[in-house]
Amino acid sequence: MPTAPLSVSRLFEAGQGIATARHLARDFLADVRSVHGLPVSPSAVNTAELVVSELVTNARKYAPGPYLLTLVVGDGTIDITVQDGNTDLPALSAQDPSRIGQHGLEVVKAVCRNFQVHREPAGKRITATLGLSDDPAGPRA
Repeated sequence: MPTAPLSVSRLFEAGQGIATARHLARDFLADVRSVHGLPVSPSAVNTAELVVSELVTNARKYAPGPYLLTLVVGDGTIDITVQDGNTDLPALSAQDPSRIGQHGLEVVKAVCRNFQVHREPAGKRITATLGLSDDPAGPRA
């Protein structure tokens, strides 16, 4: 019998720290493992922190005002969603190893099972999905 998804959300003001968002993800996944008894690999925690860091960094850098971070665990995955007030959708640049910076979304897409961007009435919503256990087949983007 499937269980209801577990979730946590936090609204961050424009200047609040990226580290706080990473800690939220780490603490949430620790509770998923210890309190709810779901398997969460150490690499899933590390990857979730990386994805949170990249998505929150982009929201802080490119969007005005606050942003909402939501983490949802269900069916062996975690959805990491950041909603912000900028309606401009992110554009992935062509791969260029000589380019300095602006590789964050490339990295996120490479480590995620799924990556979606949706325009909202007052901004956009970006969701990245990761597996909670080590998957020998690797990410599926």
